[in-house]
Order: sequence, then C-alpha cells, then structure tokens
Amino acid sequence: MEAVFMKVEDLQLGKVIAEDIFANTQYPIIFKNTKVKHEHLRVFEIFNLNTILVYKDVEVEEIIEAKIETQIIPLSLPNYTSFEKYYNDAITQLKKEFTNWEAGGRIDITKVRGMIIPLIEKVLEDRSYIFDLNSYSNPKDYLYHHCIATGLIASIVAKKMGFERGITIQLAIAGMLADSGMSKIPTRVRDKKSALTESEYTEVRKHPYYSYMLVKNLPAIQEVMKEAIYQHHERLNGSGYPNGDRSGAISNFAQVIAVADVFHAMTSERFYRAKQSPFKVIEMIKEEEFGKFDIKVVQALMDIVVDLPIGTKIELSNLELGEVMFINKYSPTRPLVKLLRTGEIIDLSTNRSFYISRVITKEV
Repeated sequence: MEAVFMKVEDLQLGKVIAEDIFANTQYPIIFKNTKVKHEHLRVFEIFNLNTILVYKDVEVEEIIEAKIETQIIPLSLPNYTSFEKYYNDAITQLKKEFTNWEAGGRIDITKVRGMIIPLIEKVLEDRSYIFDLNSYSNPKDYLYHHCIATGLIASIVAKKMGFERGITIQLAIAGMLADSGMSKIPTRVRDKKSALTESEYTEVRKHPYYSYMLVKNLPAIQEVMKEAIYQHHERLNGSGYPNGDRSGAISNFAQVIAVADVFHAMTSERFYRAKQSPFKVIEMIKEEEFGKFDIKVVQALMDIVVDLPIGTKIELSNLELGEVMFINKYSPTRPLVKLLRTGEIIDLSTNRSFYISRVITKEV
C-alpha cells in the first residue's frame, strides 16, 4: 500500500499512520497502522513533528464522528459529591452491621445490597472513582473501607472480564462480604497496631471460614459466590489459606476477589505500613507475586488502572505534577508524561527513578 508524507497541519482525522513514530524514546510514541485522532494531533504538536508518513489510499473517516468520539473524557467526575456521600453512608452502616455480627447476628442481605449497589452503579459507569478509594480509607477504620472497596474493585474487574451484569453484582457483594468473618476475630487481634504474632496470624487466617459460615444460609447469594468467599485467600501456587489449595481447585470468582482484595490492601494506609501507588502495586502483583494470581484477572485490573487518556493529570513519586502524553503498551504502568512545572517530557519506562503515585481525578 502506497504511503506519502503529509504536513501535520494538513493531516485529516482518520488517516492511517504508515510507520512507527519515535521521538527520542525507547518505544514508539504512536504505532504503525494507528488511525489519526484529535489526541494524536496534540502529540505531534508536543514533539514538534512537522510531517507524518500515512497510507495514501486508505479512506478518511468522517471528521465529525472522530471529533465526537474524542470529546468523551473518561475521567470526568460530575457526581463526585454524590459518590462520596453514598460511600461514607455505606461505611457508617457497615460499622453497625459489624457490631451486629460480632454479637452473633445474621447478615441482613437487604441492608448489604442497599449499601453496595448504588456504589456499584457509579463505579461501573465511571471506573475512575477507584483512584480515590485509598484516600477515603484510614488505619482506624481500614476494615470497613476494605470491605466496601474490595467489592467495588471486584465489580469493575468482573465487567472488564466480560461477566454479565448479574454475575458482576454478585461478585461485588461477595467481595464486600469476604471479610465479614473478621467480625468473629477478637478485637485485640483485629485492631492491633503492630505486626501480628504467629498465633494471632493463625487466628486471622480463620476468617474466610467464618465469612463462609455467615453467608452459608443466605439464598440471595449464589453457591459459587459462597465458595469464592471461602477461597479468596487461596493462591494458585498453594501458598494461600485456609486449605492451601492450588490452581485447579480455586474458582475464577475467588481469584477476582483475591486480586481486588490485595490491590486495595496494598494501596491503603495501615497502622504498620504506608499506602503505595496503584501503579507500583500493579507492577508488584504482576512481577513479585507472579504465580499466585490468575494472569487474566491481573491483566484486567491492569487495563483498568493504566488506561489513562492523553492529558490525564497525575502526580509522580517525587511530588511533581504532570500529564499523560502516551501510554507505552510494553510498559503500561510507566507512560510518557509531561511535567506541568517545567514542560519537560519524561519517559517513565526508561527513567525508573519515578513512578505515578496518584491520578488526579478532580481539580485542586
């Protein structure tokens, strides 16, 4: 197919790029066979590119349609206050339910659904809410935040993996109730501010069983979800608990809850550990924890976290503010970013000194 060089100012949306485009980067900033969109024109401007090699005979798509497509900004939060109110109300209600469970009460599934479903609806509509979950949490109330957040993260992972809506909601509820059994762990152990002793850790490892017993007789929760609750701390390599099951014996639903559970735990502040960047945690889950989790589940979560539109505002680990210029598909957690203070462009895939510490989802 014949290709020709076109001046950037003459380039039409819908044209197809005929070669990988580099700009002093290890990997291309735009790949061959990419259809030109409005966001690419911005990249050309940033890197002072004057001409682009495009295929001559590929039909140009309608410019109006392309403009409409690029007007969608996935990280907008028009109803942020409503989400925060729903979230805080859910935490308050969950605390009361935990007190009831501690006293031997049963799980009221109607109340549980009332807490989590409004939040599920919002995160399924706008997954960027998950970037704020760790900022809501605090060490003192971590357990309640963790229950809610695990359910929400499980729901968007389930959606990303293509599960139908009913299963997605069931998984979210199961994720929320996976640690309900912690209500049966002595408070002195559950709320301990320092590292657990071996005997205390043994006690904590019983909570999946306690959670299962709490949901066992609930007809509104599917049996496969009850199994997932029981298995959410099992690992594919046999290193988990309570049974040390391996890959073939662990359900896919349990793996979704497991990844959501670990992701929120590692990105939240605890009494004995500082919170970590979601981008760094994704790298750790994929690399350091390799073999423990279903790679398809991990990839789904990674796609959710790293799929940042060009122009997304971020903060780096050195506290510099910047915006995303290009997502490197070979190192998606480390995009090309432009520093807002200096205008300097940094390729995080080659500069490993820094990483994205947080996504800025609202103006400050």
